[in-house]
Amino acid sequence: MRDSKGSVLSKKALLALVTGLLFLNLLTFLPAFAQVSNIDSGCCSNHPLAKDFSGVYIGAWRLYHNPTQIYTHGLLRDGEPPIYPEPEQYKYLPSYLLLVSPILLIPYSQAIDLYDIFQFMLLPLIAIIVYNLTKEKGWAITIIAEVLALLLPAAAPGWGFSVGYFWQWKEAQSKVLETLFLTGSFYLGKRGRPVWSGVLLGITFFDPRFALAATPLFLACNATKTSMAVKAMLATLILSNLVLLYPGVGLSFLQMVFSTGVSTALYPYAIIPLAQVIFLSFVNYYEIRVQLARIIQVLRLRVVSNRIVAITIRRA
Repeated sequence: MRDSKGSVLSKKALLALVTGLLFLNLLTFLPAFAQVSNIDSGCCSNHPLAKDFSGVYIGAWRLYHNPTQIYTHGLLRDGEPPIYPEPEQYKYLPSYLLLVSPILLIPYSQAIDLYDIFQFMLLPLIAIIVYNLTKEKGWAITIIAEVLALLLPAAAPGWGFSVGYFWQWKEAQSKVLETLFLTGSFYLGKRGRPVWSGVLLGITFFDPRFALAATPLFLACNATKTSMAVKAMLATLILSNLVLLYPGVGLSFLQMVFSTGVSTALYPYAIIPLAQVIFLSFVNYYEIRVQLARIIQVLRLRVVSNRIVAITIRRA
């Protein structure tokens, strides 16, 4: 009976913590949101820039009206919505544009506000997923994971309680959405839903940095049905990026990757999904090690088997 009461008290304490973290994030969100429409130099520049979201909005417009120009930097005089001083360059795979296509139904100034608000509303769902991913590891692990996911504390004057989240909201970045997809993929894998787990990770590959970092844990979470999960991930990745086969799109994507793409810095908001993936991978290190060892062993057996078959055929 005492254990049950203790569990209830612990859950109430965790609920209070999550509520507090969401409140602190809200206090970070509000000053950042107030500056979404401002034209300034951003976090790391010395000349006026449009918000990062501008590249996504214009990229989505070009996907349907002028796909060969998705990765072109700057404003084109082809009827696209004007964004001052010029839209940022789109640097993700085309799959992300398909995902956010509904933003084109409203003007840019409204879309950027709605995109921020929508992502803020996803935070409670992320909190629930993180709890379910870590509750078997102990309360200390759960608390750290929630703090990283919901606030990523790093207070700074004028930037609220989190530098990473301040710039996430101010630039209307996608890092909350990515965190949801990554943690959701892990959770569905652990719940025995390998196909949906693979689909979510496949979608997250629009920004390969975090999806690649998440792959070892993804494999560990899908230990019983690894092949099915990987096939679903690859199918989603390929099918959602078929537009790369459209004449000129694939080439312009590669040009972007090897020019501005590879030189893109790890900005503060990028730490939001990365910190969560690294921490969850750390606390699941043993499961990851066992799963990778099993995969390597299976691959070795297949190589040996193929060699035996090849030798047998030659002798025959």
